[in-house]
Amino acid sequence: MKIDINGLSINYEVYGKENKNVVVLLHGWGANLKLMEPIAKKLEDRYKVYAIDFPGFGESEEPKDAFNVTAYALVTLEFLKKNKIENAILIGHSFGGRVITKLVGELGYSPKKIIYVDAAGVKPKRSLNYYFKVYSYKLAKNMIKLFNSKEKADEIIKNLRQNAGSDDYKNASDNMKKTFINVVNEDLTHLFKNINVPALLIWGENDTDTPIREAKVFEKNIKDSGLVILKNAGHYSYLDKPSEFIIILNNFLEGE
Repeated sequence: MKIDINGLSINYEVYGKENKNVVVLLHGWGANLKLMEPIAKKLEDRYKVYAIDFPGFGESEEPKDAFNVTAYALVTLEFLKKNKIENAILIGHSFGGRVITKLVGELGYSPKKIIYVDAAGVKPKRSLNYYFKVYSYKLAKNMIKLFNSKEKADEIIKNLRQNAGSDDYKNASDNMKKTFINVVNEDLTHLFKNINVPALLIWGENDTDTPIREAKVFEKNIKDSGLVILKNAGHYSYLDKPSEFIIILNNFLEGE
């Protein structure tokens, strides 16, 4: 299905029948709603489940200008309003967790419950090697500009970024590359104190993208939260350990 949100064509799917209990699934960076479908299929017998493709992912239109987390949260908020979704249960994987934090902690949306799955939003610890790479890149960029024409320098710098960036960065369009930079550089920890609804944190023990250290920051700063760590699971813990994930999820959803 498609819906116009703030001038963008947004793709979404609805699972289950009309129900007062609504779940909204928010996928991770570089993914799409189809990757959240295993969760939707396990919940559709008891909940009405919405899953959306964020702008620039899946079958949704790419933003016309570079987005940041707030822009994604505003699109999500407008989607919820247009579909008259109030007091939903929000489930966010990785980047989807960032959007939930903005949506609830800054924009004031009031969900019934939150489930963060290997969520992003905590500023990662950086190694000396990371800083060496960053400052080496900045030095190289300045030297390239100094000894080349603007056109040639821009071309060299673009290739340098392409080779130095993460897979998510490399695979993105120029517009989404700028968006990616905006997203990953924002620390959302200060918003956790504004989240006042029950929050379940489900993390893969071997998650290297958003490691357990970051999960514990969520747990420490969100008042009513609890962390469950899935053994032998990585960043996609809900796919690595689907049975354990659903048991934990159901216990949380059905409890008062």
